Amino acid sequence: MTEFLKHEGGQLAYDVTGEGPLVVLAHGMGDGRQAYRFLVPKLVAAGYQVANLDIRGHGESSTGWDSYTRVDVAGDILALIRHLGAGPAVVVGHSFSGGAATIAATRDSGLVSAVVEIDPFTRAQKLDLKGLRIARHRKGMTRLLGAAILRSVGLWKSYLDVAFPGTRPADHAEYIAALEADLRRPGRMAVVGKMGASAPTDAGSVLPDLQVPALVVMGTLDPDWASPEAEAQGIVAAMPQGRGTVTMIEGAGHYPHAQFPEEVATAMLSFLEQSFLKENVRG
Repeated sequence: MTEFLKHEGGQLAYDVTGEGPLVVLAHGMGDGRQAYRFLVPKLVAAGYQVANLDIRGHGESSTGWDSYTRVDVAGDILALIRHLGAGPAVVVGHSFSGGAATIAATRDSGLVSAVVEIDPFTRAQKLDLKGLRIARHRKGMTRLLGAAILRSVGLWKSYLDVAFPGTRPADHAEYIAALEADLRRPGRMAVVGKMGASAPTDAGSVLPDLQVPALVVMGTLDPDWASPEAEAQGIVAAMPQGRGTVTMIEGAGHYPHAQFPEEVATAMLSFLEQSFLKENVRG
């Protein structure tokens, strides 16, 4: 059941499932909370309460916010945790929201017990001319940038074709059709454009300040980077020593939680168990 939180003059949509320590899920730009439709039941079955958020300007959340930065989304995540009164929480952020999750943890480590970044944009990106020789990366970046600059739903769908290499969910066609209908609503692609123009320097600058355990999950075929593993390792290297770990999902593109939810859930649950987070959150 969709619930709503009024915050900073806007309205955030979310739903809550399960019982136990709180996990907050925040999807990437141009998507919606149904992106986690396969991951939620696995986390609930493992004994977690899961709050799944439509980030500002997406899904059932409102548009018309003053800005759409990772700092803004981090504030929205913290507001939801406070509203639910169930923290500290594990915050999971995909892509754009991976950086937001990191910012949220550094702003209030009392509300965030751990961070999971899935194929995150958490560092400033540099043009890699040699990397553009890799067809996967060249196609992904040109379509991604084109969709954000031109605010084109068609180019966004074209990007998603590259971002989901090989294995796709059984409901992929239906999901993309529903996503397209959502993005064609007034103002939605304008939000994607604004988020696409928001450089992740805000997240990258706080990586050295991270005080909670972090897991970076990255697809080996993510088209957003010439070397996804190098990007993941670079993110962890910017954190305090020993703070972060990397899990690579073989054959996954930019959406491993949709392509390989079993593998992503296993990596997440192992990370949480090893970090003794269940006991810490319950305490």
